[in-house]
Order: sequence, then structure tokens, then C-alpha cells
Amino acid sequence: MSAYSADPKAEHLLRLSDEVGRIAGTLARLSAETVSEGPDDGDAVIDPEVVMSVIRARRMRAYFLNGDLFADPAWDMLLELFHAELSHRRMAVKHLTAGAAVPATTALRWLTTLVEEGLCSRRDDPLDGRRVYVELTRKGEQSLRQYFAKLNPTPVI
Repeated sequence: MSAYSADPKAEHLLRLSDEVGRIAGTLARLSAETVSEGPDDGDAVIDPEVVMSVIRARRMRAYFLNGDLFADPAWDMLLELFHAELSHRRMAVKHLTAGAAVPATTALRWLTTLVEEGLCSRRDDPLDGRRVYVELTRKGEQSLRQYFAKLNPTPVI
């Protein structure tokens, strides 16, 4: 049961968000098959600022519209991980789930799905057993590079 269970509208929006996420995952898999048949843009050079501008634009929506309408934690996490990769930064699970702008349990559930899909992986911090880092796998990085290469020059969020 969600932390928002007292509000039926919020619960309904969360269920819709989960369903949209599942549909988006299916569409992403289908489009990845299509994209992979074309020219390989997996080695395209992507400016981290382009990715950050997409992240900022997605967050800005909440200033003008109800943010619950746009919950897409898996995509938000992939964008954060891709930006971290391009910026040569490591991303701890704690920071990644915070960046998803959903309850931590929802973000962790989506993180498990992303790992199962082979798009990212978890790594224990060898210096601090309490910390776990998340990074894109080669498949995840290549998929996002292809996406942003095809998107250029006009990003669509």
C-alpha cells in the first residue's frame, strides 16, 4: 500500500504511472530493436549539458503542472545515470532514488527492474559497506547514446 493511500486520486495516479511505465518499457524495447537495425550511434559523443537540460526541463514541469501527472521514475533514473556517466561521476543508490522524485520504495522497485532489464548494475562500495553505487551497463549506455544521437538537435522530453 502506498504512502498516498489516504488520497484515492493520488493512489489512482500512482497506478496509472506504474502502467505508463510498463508501457514505456515495452515501447523502449520495441524501439531499441528498430534503432539497432539502423546505423550504430552507440559511440556518439553526447554533451552532458544536453542531458542535464532534459533533466531540468522534466523537473520544471512540476512548477506549472501537478508533478504526479508525469511520474516516470525509470526514465528519470536512466537520465541521472547517463548524466553521471558523461560527467565521470559515480551515483550512489541513495542519490539516484532521490533524483527519481517518487517515494524511495517506488524508486527501488524501478531500480530492480532496470537491473533485471540489463540497463544498469549495482556495485558495493569497497570502502564503505553501507553504500552501493549504480552505473549503466554497456547496453544501457549504448541505448541512451543512440537515443540522444537520434534526438539531436531537438531534444524531446
